[in-house]
Amino acid sequence: MATFFVENFGCRATQAEGAAIVSQLVQRGHVLADRSEADLVILNTCTVTAAADEDVRQAVYRIRRENPEARILIAGCYAQRAPVEAATLPGVACVVGNSHKARLGELIRELEGDELTHCRIYVGDANAAVSFPGVDPEFAAGDRTRPNLKIQDGCSFHCAFCIIPAVRGRSRSAPAEWVVEQVRRLSAHYREIVLSGINLGRWGRDLPARNRLPDLLRRLLDETGVERLRLSSVEPMDLSDELLALMAKSGRIAQHIHAPLQSGSDRVLRRMRRWYRARHYADRILKARGSMPDAAIGADVMVGFPGETDEDFQETVRLVESLPFTYLHVFTYSPRPGTPAAEMADQVPVKIRKERNRILRELAARKSLEFRQRMVGRRLSALTLEAGRVALSDNYLKVELAVPRPPNRIIEVEIGAVTPAGLRERGPAEAQERRQP
Repeated sequence: MATFFVENFGCRATQAEGAAIVSQLVQRGHVLADRSEADLVILNTCTVTAAADEDVRQAVYRIRRENPEARILIAGCYAQRAPVEAATLPGVACVVGNSHKARLGELIRELEGDELTHCRIYVGDANAAVSFPGVDPEFAAGDRTRPNLKIQDGCSFHCAFCIIPAVRGRSRSAPAEWVVEQVRRLSAHYREIVLSGINLGRWGRDLPARNRLPDLLRRLLDETGVERLRLSSVEPMDLSDELLALMAKSGRIAQHIHAPLQSGSDRVLRRMRRWYRARHYADRILKARGSMPDAAIGADVMVGFPGETDEDFQETVRLVESLPFTYLHVFTYSPRPGTPAAEMADQVPVKIRKERNRILRELAARKSLEFRQRMVGRRLSALTLEAGRVALSDNYLKVELAVPRPPNRIIEVEIGAVTPAGLRERGPAEAQERRQP
């Protein structure tokens, strides 16, 4: 199969794995092509919600319409969770779970010359997958200027709603020396690198030295020339005083925290099997805001978890209202087969889930607008993105540039206005007029 295309679904860790797949196949002599022309289309999947599964199925049908001769390979989390289901989709020649994803290049070679009389399935124990493939800077970012480097995989917690431990296995960390070398190589090509993982804050706890994430960050700052590191997501109780102090002090770690909340109700958090309570979460977020006044602070919030009452939901609303969030990712609960929550009797009606989702999204939009309005008139450090017409600020705000700049540069921008989704840079004439007495 001379040509291939990789489409990634889901989290930053999946995106990082997708870049590694591209690099691996190119090194084996395959040629990257457009999806509509590729001989093999690889869907690198997510399965965190029912909607994620549906996105994959729709992608399969779309590929069949636009490129009916292509063979389709479904890899990743959906493949690990439901391999037989994935194998029955039209045109799917191979299903490769996370347990075998590191061997993808080898498995694809086995497909060459196959008459496709049946779909091949490669799925085993997710805990057996301990691979952190090297990153080729040429493919690390895909169509982005901010490559994702996966330094941790799996999760050893077992939240009642989450299927990820079953499809990713227990928490495993990439060795510190490997991370340092990867960041050193990437920093020669990219100004910002995003450190990602399934449970990033647990990095190091399974390694012999039992270091923690702040220890790794200090090494990266000391031993590499990376201009900016960004942390993808850290669970609230891993936001230690040490980590927050390091983020606040260093000018090379993005002022950006994403800490999953899920619910503001202690009763719901207990049912979810989360390991903190609302007051603990609030303490970490307020500590972060106190040390980083202009930081972006985001959270994942789930609505409609089984048994969530109107009062439980209102507790979430009140907590979100009281904390300095700058954005939210609001998810409507969907049952994941094989999780304890899927078997709970008191499922919340879909109509109520959707209404709660709407309420929280409107609250999040208001808090985002208030935060962006605070930035008008300020100067922000920002990374220019792909087309050079938009930049991403240190505190995670999209800025429309008044004058295009080359991509992949860190620049200073003066904010002139708020846009519907971000900010706009003050133009040269506006800036000159503003400086005049």
